Amino acid sequence: MIFGGRATGSARLKPGAAAARPLRRPTAVRRVRVTARAKLNLGLAVGPRRPDGYHEIATVFQSISLADTLTLSRRRAGDRLEIRSENAAARGRPIGDAVPSGPDNLALRAVRLFRERYPIRGGTLLSLVKRIPAGAGLGGGSADAAATLVGLARLHRVRVARSSLLAMAVELGSDVPFACLGGTAIGLGRGERLRRVRLRRPFHAAVAVPGWRVSTARAYGRIDRGKYGLTLWNEKLGFVQALGRDGVTALHASRMGNAFENALGFRRTHFLSLCERLRAAGFTQPLLTGSGSAVFGVCRHVAALKVAMKRFQGHERLFAVRSVRQGMRVEVAS
Repeated sequence: MIFGGRATGSARLKPGAAAARPLRRPTAVRRVRVTARAKLNLGLAVGPRRPDGYHEIATVFQSISLADTLTLSRRRAGDRLEIRSENAAARGRPIGDAVPSGPDNLALRAVRLFRERYPIRGGTLLSLVKRIPAGAGLGGGSADAAATLVGLARLHRVRVARSSLLAMAVELGSDVPFACLGGTAIGLGRGERLRRVRLRRPFHAAVAVPGWRVSTARAYGRIDRGKYGLTLWNEKLGFVQALGRDGVTALHASRMGNAFENALGFRRTHFLSLCERLRAAGFTQPLLTGSGSAVFGVCRHVAALKVAMKRFQGHERLFAVRSVRQGMRVEVAS
């Protein structure tokens, strides 16, 4: 995957042909808008802790329609991030969704990393419309970081090879490479070793986001302190590796479960209650995504989704989503 472009050279003229006008220099890009989509983990297994401190995981990533919008434009000097929250939930209000706008924000970290790799001039204004709930296992921060890398390449007309893009993505976080790739993919290693697979049937789903959140570091700690089964990990790893042979369905992938569902501590009671209410409303096999706290339930078609969302009993925010084939959409204004 290569972003940006280059000017073409002059062509030779045939004898007697009129001289062609010189090609104009490419018009400067004024603004780039990127739709950065959330992800679900259709199944997630956690394996042994590695020498580098990370854990082996096996997962099936899926891009969904819920998305942030990041607009990048030029400024004379300095990089600045502006964030505006927008509630995209079909039901419920945001609770505790504050997104950090300081230097630790993943989008700003992506800007700094891009500048280390490529000497771009001037500053960049990043305007982010935030719809993906923060800290819920939906990969919103990773999506914004991936959108920043791709958007900067387009804004400053920098040619970035796919391998270089993914190398920067890995430095920013384990989910960022998938956010660059998008669609449906099996993730191994830390989640950065990706293999595209075919989604045999598109699906609709509701994502329920409770007011409480889960610390990913604490969740991994609980998994480490629990009874670890290497045999079970090998079974899960074999299951996810075999999924890609004939394509993937959301329900088949969900059979591998999510290891973090057993690492919720005292929140597990709340999680089980939420799953029970989703099933009662008509959603199939509710599952935690990422390390939580968001839980999704699948419907095969949009009519069933609408009925199930009306029947759902609870105060959690509820998002209506569908599976999509790409992780982002890029629009350039010259």
